[in-house]
Amino acid sequence: MRNETTDIQWAVLPRGDNARWSGMYVTLNPKGQIALSRTTWERFGAPAAVLIKYDALNSRLALCPVDPKKPNAYPVRTYQNHGGRLVRAYRLLTEFGIQPRDTIQFDQPRLDLEGQLILDLKTISISRRAHSVSRRKQLDLAEELRKLDLNRR
Repeated sequence: MRNETTDIQWAVLPRGDNARWSGMYVTLNPKGQIALSRTTWERFGAPAAVLIKYDALNSRLALCPVDPKKPNAYPVRTYQNHGGRLVRAYRLLTEFGIQPRDTIQFDQPRLDLEGQLILDLKTISISRRAHSVSRRKQLDLAEELRKLDLNRR
């Protein structure tokens, strides 16, 4: 009888942060809203407010956890049903001249040694998740308008 164990070469599947819900996920939309996944917010220390810093030389943003009572603190609000968080910072766009045409995703968000969430504007992509949600909303709206139009006839 042949020993099958010598013919098998197992490869271990590495586990990383690339899974949809376990990875760090941060976006910025044209309205200046910074969306953080629940995982990102929890790894960030679950702050109630953040201080937003901009490094123009290196094109980076930094979110620093602060007391909500501090000056220039932006509150971190609940966002969606999955525990995501949202920071409304339209002034970020006007003050620093950052003008995303679409919702952008930071491809390599990271936490530094000081506990800041670093968001590099040089490593961004257009968010596929935001687009799928937007498309669904547009389709739902189109369907509602079609129903209203049929009811009027």
